[in-house]
Parts: sequence; structure tokens; C-alpha cells
Amino acid sequence: MTCSVARSIEWGTVSSTSTASAIDPIAEAAPLSLCAREPHVPADRLVAEMVPPPRFDSVRFATYIPDPNQPSQTEAVGILEGFAAGLGGAHAVGAPKRRLFGRGKAPKTPAGPRGVYLDGGYGVGKTHLLASLWHATPAEPSLKAFGTFVELTNLVGALGFQQTVQTLSGHRLLCIDEFELDDPGDTVLVSSLLGRLVDAGVALAATSNTLPGKLGEGRFAAADFLREIQGLSARFRPLRIDGEDYRHRGLPEAPAPFSEEQVTKAAYATDGASLDDFPHLLAHLARVHPSRYGALTDGVEAVCLTDVQPVPDQSTALRLVVLADRLYDREVPVLASGMPFDQLFSEEMLNGGYRKKYFRAISRLTALARDAKGLVESH
Repeated sequence: MTCSVARSIEWGTVSSTSTASAIDPIAEAAPLSLCAREPHVPADRLVAEMVPPPRFDSVRFATYIPDPNQPSQTEAVGILEGFAAGLGGAHAVGAPKRRLFGRGKAPKTPAGPRGVYLDGGYGVGKTHLLASLWHATPAEPSLKAFGTFVELTNLVGALGFQQTVQTLSGHRLLCIDEFELDDPGDTVLVSSLLGRLVDAGVALAATSNTLPGKLGEGRFAAADFLREIQGLSARFRPLRIDGEDYRHRGLPEAPAPFSEEQVTKAAYATDGASLDDFPHLLAHLARVHPSRYGALTDGVEAVCLTDVQPVPDQSTALRLVVLADRLYDREVPVLASGMPFDQLFSEEMLNGGYRKKYFRAISRLTALARDAKGLVESH
């Protein structure tokens, strides 16, 4: 199976061309192909999309289900609800809407903790709680921003540092998911940005991954985060959230990979599905900047992959992690043939500095594989 599709598509700023498929069509149109897409994302879209992704659009504190064996989860909900309530006021409610690239300074805020840091392992619901905080904060959506660390650094790259400060300074809250601590340069850049935003009155909330080599207990380390953000540490209140990965709590094992024929038939029979050969898709990801992986999946209702096999190197693995995150955010089921997802990464990778990212990717792809099981059963 090659990385091609049997039709040409055009949408937004993304275009793709295709060649004829070698198999008999099962539906009127052949599946889409991620490999045929090379999206270009303008800077204003990067700003407009700084909201909780579709998977977390409807989450609220009330929909978070704490593990009864982990009291820290229930405690975290109460603290975050209080934090959100404390962000009301003229700056958040009824304030004039700031132009996208407008100038101006927000009111100064009192000294002391102005941010919360959610400290916990993967799968304990940190992103759910972070998105719930965004929704609960009493401010217009245009005065709140939500994005991953990678998306924030991409925004700085697109707008420049000063313009990013001006763009976000009018916000009441900035939520940063998966704060990266493994690139010192980016960490200093974002730490400087956050310092400017705190001075402008912006409240902060963050989750993070761990530093390379800090394997610990399979959870993140608040001490690492507070040290790396340097002068901002006094502005954050660490909030520990213990527990196991909820995606596998009481759920059945991930379905075994399907046959290539089953995956192909399901792709042709599912409207909006993409169909790609896994090794070719990995090669294509190297040609698309990770900031565009969200746009890469625009309009895709299901991702079908053939010949899934172990990822060959760490650079490729890290790109796959970003794609897995974007697919999970958008609730796109993933149907695959070949090897199961828990065999994607080598033992060396799973024991290395990026192990948290790889375990998160396995967890999320496994959840998406469960979602995709019905694609085969229904056809």
C-alpha cells in the first residue's frame, strides 16, 4: 500500500494530489491520505486555535471522575475550582475585547502565587482538569488561551517574541499543557515569555513532562519544573495528582491489530477516513513541521494504517508522539494492521529520557485503537 489516494482534495490552505488506487473501490471515493497533505498554517490560525481541543471542549470539573483510591484527585478539583473563581473581575468580565495584535498593558496583579502547576503521571486527567479550568474561568474565550508547550513555542516562532507578548498580555488566563523541560533553549524562552505575561496580569496554569534522565517513579517532578522556570517558581502553586492511567482503569485490553485487508476495506467504507502505509507516513512527518500536524488531520474522521512496525529512531518517535497527541485531542480513531502499538518503541527508548512521551503516545494510541474497533465490526 502506497501513500496515495484516488482523488484530489482542496480545502483551506491545504491541498493534495493523488494517483489511482491499485485495489478495487469499495466506496465511490477512495480514502484520504495524510502523506498527500502538506498544510501551511498562518499565524492568525495559531492564535485562534489556542482553545481546548475537541476532545476536551465539553469537559468540566463536574465530568472529571476522581479515583476513589486517590484523594489528591478530589482535592485538586476543589483547589482548581477556587482558583478559577478567583480569576473574575473587570479584567476578565466585561473588559474591552483586545485586538489580535493590539498594544496595551493589562492591570498589574498582586504578588504571590498567580499560577498552578498540575504535577502527576500520564493518564491521571491533568489535561481534563486544565481544560476544565479554562472553561470555568469567568472570561470571554478571546481572553483565555489554551495550548501545548510546542504550540506556544510555534506561536513565538510565527509572531516573534515581542508580538507574542503583546498578543497574550490582554488575556486573563494562559493554560500550557505538557510543558517541555527537555530543551533548555525553549524552556528559557517560554520562561521569559511567562514572566512578561505575569507582569501584565495574566494567570498561568501548566502541566509538564520530565527532564531527560529523571525517570523517578513514573510521574513528573514539581521540583524540576519550578527550578527550570527560574524566577517564576514563586508564582506557581504545585498541585500533586496521584493515580494510574485512567485510559486503562477497568477497561479491556487494546484490540489486536487487524489484517491489512480488514483495515483497507474499513478505510474505503468509512467516509472521511485516511489510509496510509505506516513507514511512508513516518517519512512524510519528517517533511511537515509538528506545528502543522493538527492541520494535517483536518477533516479526517478516522486514520487507517497498514504495516505498523517499530519506530526506527528517536527523532521519528518524537514526531509520532506529536501526531498521536493531535489525533487524541481530535478524537480520531486509529485502525491499524501490523504490530500492536505497545511495541512501537524500543526498550532503549522506553528507558530513556523521553520515556514519558512514549508511554503517553502508547496510552493514547491504544485508546484510539479501541475507538476504531467498530469500524471493522460495522463493515
